[in-house]
Amino acid sequence: MLEPIETLKHEHRVIERVLRALDGVCQRLESGGTVSPETLLSFPDFMRAFADRCHHGKEEVHLFPTLEQHGVPGEGGPIDVMLYEHEVGRGLVAELDRSAQACKDAAPEASQRFVDTARRYIDLLTQHIQKEDHVLFRIAEEVLNEDALASLGQKFEQAEVELGAGIHEQYERIAAELEIVWAP
Repeated sequence: MLEPIETLKHEHRVIERVLRALDGVCQRLESGGTVSPETLLSFPDFMRAFADRCHHGKEEVHLFPTLEQHGVPGEGGPIDVMLYEHEVGRGLVAELDRSAQACKDAAPEASQRFVDTARRYIDLLTQHIQKEDHVLFRIAEEVLNEDALASLGQKFEQAEVELGAGIHEQYERIAAELEIVWAP
């Protein structure tokens, strides 16, 4: 298994693949093309299952409390910002899902609403990932000792077990497929 911070960075790369695919879907819709409702629905499904449950779950349940135990402030600092952005992201994913459902029901303006929400989500997650990769994870690498990292790694492994065998790999395959088909 990768070191815990490397695991989170790897998950960021997987999420970025899906963000590139989502951008491609937006481009198709903006140019007047069509995208199946099933494809549109695959994005909020992926983000809920992989980005939120798998990735943000590890951060919120394990990383952030561990950082707080090692002196990183939970309120008014980078952890607070990350938690806020996770909540904003959840709201945008819910809106993406609603607009994808509306596209399925052929509601007028639904595809534009999907694009607008997707663009906001892409911007949020792109900036969020940069903050974590270049600020929060660097702080973690500085303040967490070898024992804390080993414990965090074990907690991450247990989180993967709780998700179910092969789930992580399944979502990595989905990300790769979406990127191949849709990324510009």
